[in-house]
Amino acid sequence: MTRTLGETAQLIRSKNAGPFWLTIDVFLTTDADYQAARHSPLTDRDHLAETYAVNPDTIEVYTIDTLRAIKISFPRPVPQGSPEDTDQHAGQQYVPLLDIPLDP
Repeated sequence: MTRTLGETAQLIRSKNAGPFWLTIDVFLTTDADYQAARHSPLTDRDHLAETYAVNPDTIEVYTIDTLRAIKISFPRPVPQGSPEDTDQHAGQQYVPLLDIPLDP
């Protein structure tokens, strides 16, 4: 049975990185889980671009081996607090990543 990122990660959070950028942090407990996440669609800029409707060239993905963490940052679709902003603190933006499959 394939595990998902949501089932495997110790912590996944999203937040603003200023009024114009959003960041998502993923922390994993074991080296095996970290490597599985690192080689999944979670680090694929094209997958992320499609998921969040942003230009793949604007997505930054950082893998931090010593922390077993992955950080993803990209421009917010609208500035924080604008009338079109549906998640002012970007606290729910990680949710589309929860179902990413991780190979064992």
